[in-house]
Amino acid sequence: MSADNPIRPSQAANQQPLPTFRNSAYYGRFSCYASVMVPIAEGSERGYEETVTWNGAPVRAWVPHLLAGQDFEVSIRTARRTEQAIAAVWASGGASTSFEPLALLLLRAEGVASSYIEGLRTPLADVAAAEVGGTSNATAAWVADNLTAVRHALNGAGRNLTLEDIHEWHRRLMGLTGRLPEEMVGAFRTAQSWIGGTSPRSASFVPPPPERVEDLMVDLVDFVNAEWVDPVTQAAVAHAQFETIHPYGDGNGRIGRILIGWILAHRTGITVPPPVSVFIARDPGGYLAGLTRFRFGELDPWVEWLAAELQYSSEAAQGLMVRSEQLLEEWTWRIDDLRADATARLVLPVLFEHPVVSSDLVAKRVAVSERAARAALSTLAEQGILEPYDKATAGPGRPRRFWVASELIAMVTTWGPL
Repeated sequence: MSADNPIRPSQAANQQPLPTFRNSAYYGRFSCYASVMVPIAEGSERGYEETVTWNGAPVRAWVPHLLAGQDFEVSIRTARRTEQAIAAVWASGGASTSFEPLALLLLRAEGVASSYIEGLRTPLADVAAAEVGGTSNATAAWVADNLTAVRHALNGAGRNLTLEDIHEWHRRLMGLTGRLPEEMVGAFRTAQSWIGGTSPRSASFVPPPPERVEDLMVDLVDFVNAEWVDPVTQAAVAHAQFETIHPYGDGNGRIGRILIGWILAHRTGITVPPPVSVFIARDPGGYLAGLTRFRFGELDPWVEWLAAELQYSSEAAQGLMVRSEQLLEEWTWRIDDLRADATARLVLPVLFEHPVVSSDLVAKRVAVSERAARAALSTLAEQGILEPYDKATAGPGRPRRFWVASELIAMVTTWGPL
């Protein structure tokens, strides 16, 4: 997939009214921000090289220009594609709120796919188990932390962003991993970093020196809180700038993708943005090429690429929600001979939030005794809805027994590279 491929027609764009964004004075009568209606000539680099010293040797680092004062106008073609993307995002976000457990399913898909891009790959069932303390798989626990960071970020999308917010995302993502010294968790890096290679001298990219990070991030947050550019272009620019700054010692890719979702939620009012990382994971070459082209002044190709991914992921998310609702209906049919108020029936929606469950979790969620919860889980297992999860963490005392909704796990796994 590339920025030059045509975007598939969106039913959402044809059938749903366009959303009303905040600061609607900037919203033109053609349902497009005036700031993105004028074609521009591209080619000017959005940064410069600076010589830094690393281990006594000179190294060339890339320093992006501040976003303040830059022009982010895009072509009419790109503007139309951002409109299509936002219409799809809005339609998907509205549909996900109709059944709240599905919202968490989408957030989990985003968190797992974002970690997948960084090479953190573990079965989705193990990640779901890690969320409820059901596995000692360290990678699964780390991926689960990504979901925690995503949810925390979106909970704060109703107000303007601060640097401390981003630091908190980083703490929730990296705080329990042990991959960074404690003083580097939730704090900007204080040393020169690089991407690829064994040192900055052989790296594929060298971000700006640490002393420039604070000013660049203050400028980035100011841009993210502005409303003079359309949400898709804003998300594209902010994400590319964040990845260029590379402000943390680790976790930059996942934090940068959380930023995309935060901007979409903040600007459009949706509670669950589409899991764009699922589609980025399918085209890592296009993703990295887009970031590079942005740094060298090519705005339109990068915005078009991200707009396409947002539209595809939004439409796919709606498809996943339909399949999930169908699966819930099928499960309900399987236990149709049970009493209408049976605990087993109450457990079904919980499985979409927690595909791996235990009796104590179910007891709390549906307000029944653990004995009743155990009976309900056994009933669902008899109907083929649950299976024993055999990777549960062993601990002192009576072991907790976990169950997994394998059909749901399989459905989500085959939907994306999870």
